[in-house]
Amino acid sequence: MSGADKLKNKIEDVGGRAKEAVGKAAGDPDTRNEGRADQAKASLKDAGEKVKDAFKK
Repeated sequence: MSGADKLKNKIEDVGGRAKEAVGKAAGDPDTRNEGRADQAKASLKDAGEKVKDAFKK
């Protein structure tokens, strides 16, 4: 996995965590759920990159 892809996935995960926290603090379930979705998307991208790396070896 390239360093840039790994960084992008991490930033998306951290952004999702922040969005979830803001939604939870504000009592906004839509924002909280968007944050959770962002985290899940980042995790899937990370897993896909790891699979690609496994086949490169």
